[in-house]
Order: sequence, then structure tokens, then C-alpha cells
Amino acid sequence: MRSGIVFDIRKYSIHDGPGIRTAVFFKGCPLRCLWCHNPEGLSPEPEILRRAERCVRDASVADVASVPLASSARSVETCGRCERACPLGLDPRADAGGPRCAGCLRFGACAEACPAEALQLVGKRMSAEEVMRTVREDLPFYEESGGGATFTGGEPLAQGEFLLELLRACKAEGISSALDTSGWGDRQLLLEAGALSDLVLFDLKLVDEERHRAATGLPSGPILENLAALAASGAALALRVPLVPGMNDAPGDLEAAARFAASLPGRPRVHVLPYHAAALGKYALRGQAYAMGDTAAPGPEAARAAAAFFERAGLSATIGG
Repeated sequence: MRSGIVFDIRKYSIHDGPGIRTAVFFKGCPLRCLWCHNPEGLSPEPEILRRAERCVRDASVADVASVPLASSARSVETCGRCERACPLGLDPRADAGGPRCAGCLRFGACAEACPAEALQLVGKRMSAEEVMRTVREDLPFYEESGGGATFTGGEPLAQGEFLLELLRACKAEGISSALDTSGWGDRQLLLEAGALSDLVLFDLKLVDEERHRAATGLPSGPILENLAALAASGAALALRVPLVPGMNDAPGDLEAAARFAASLPGRPRVHVLPYHAAALGKYALRGQAYAMGDTAAPGPEAARAAAAFFERAGLSATIGG
């Protein structure tokens, strides 16, 4: 049975396809979008996030009382459990997830030992059956709402065989499935995944080759070619256009995206997704600067104006979804 690295499974999701869904987040992505809202999904390997303010080492009793600890740890004035758990003898408060952890045979032991969740292991190897076991738990919600499972990330195509096994399992069990993808990956894999999915949510960020490279680290050409091939295959398709100030919200960018979308077979519907900075705190946990700085979210008028470009091209466009 295939296995893969998953960094989250989010139940009762209403933003990753129709109805109530279970969103399975694959770890690893080849793109480096400057506005990425899941930076913990970029690396293909498990990693450790650090919340220094939650650490109770050398804290006073009053400080400890303000931290949500397990009841067994409530009476401990000082902790140090992560250090005792580290097989390399490091101080995880400073070293966890860093280069000195390389080769650790018990990677994440420090996070598992931390009672205050000051260290958090992100990324777990799971079998397809383990994932499906969680997906099955909400079958009644899918049936009532028209929902199902959504495979997202990161980039699911980066773990192709794992993705296909999960899609086949959903198909065999009558569970609606959706694939959320950037479109960067092997074309045959994408077409096979598209044929197995009830819906493909495909990101359309930028059409211009060099602007796309500057914003994401990769050119747009292979993505657009994959998108055209997927649309021609007859896969159920919806486009997701992130509206990011200063990146792809200029009239020329929106007009080019609308023109390309309108040229696709089936004329897929479009969802304009306004940028938000909700992931800002995640970058700090990884010790990483956020490239978008204090970029303001686009207002309702900007979102409606962006949707209008697609509507004028003869496409159905909605904000959000």
C-alpha cells in the first residue's frame, strides 16, 4: 500500500470544493509563491515549528499557569523534557528542525515530549488506508451536503502514486473527490488524476512567463499547457485565481488570464480568491520572513472588478469558493 507525507487533515472544510469536505494536505511543493498561505507544506520532509513563547523552561509558576499544559505537567515549574528526549543531546529550544537535526533517527521526539506544544512536528507519513479511515468518518456529512474529500497541499502531484491510490479508493467507495493543484507536474499523472477526480480545482496565477517565474519561482508555460490538456480531456474543472495586490491584479494580468481561461474547452467556471495575510504567523514559526510584508488584502470592489474581467470573457465568475 502506498504511503505519503501529510501535514494536516482538516475536517468540516467548506472552502475546498462543494459541500462539507475533509481536506488532506500533502507535504511538498515545487512552487515558491511569494504569498503562499501554507508555508509548512513547502518542504517535502517533516519539520518542526517553534513557539518560543509557549516554552515553560525556567518559567515562573505564574507563567506556567498561563500555558495550556497537560494536567500531568501542570505542577512542573521547569520542564526540559524536549532536551531529555533528544537522542542527539541538543537543546531543541534552539536547534529543533535546524541543520544539526539532520540524520536524527527519532526526528520529532522532542516535539512529542513537549507538554506545552512549544515544539510542533509538521508532517507525518501515512498509508492511504490511514488517510481513508479519517475520510470515512464523515460520510454522513458528505451525503447530506454533496461534499467529499479534497486532496490539496503543498502540491499533491508531487506525491503522484500516493495521490492516485487515494483517488482510486474514493472512487471505489463512492466518495466524491477533488484535486486542488497548481498544475505543475507530470502531464500524464495530471490527466490520470483528473479522470479519477470528480472535480479539479486548478490555480491560474499568471499567464505571463517571466512574471509567473518572479512570483512563484517557476515559468507559467508548462502549467498552462497542462491546464489546456486537462480541459481538453473533459475533466470536471474549476479555475481558482488568487487576487494578489502587486502580483497579478493589474488589468493586463487579469485580461490575459481571462482570455486564456475563455479559450479552454468547456469554459470552466472561475473563483476569484482575494489575498489575505492569515498565514503571516506561520512564517514566524518557521523562522522565515514573509515576502509580502504588510500587503493589504484587496477590498470587495477590487474583487468584483477582477471577477468582471472573466465575466466579460463569457465565463461564470464568483468571489471565493
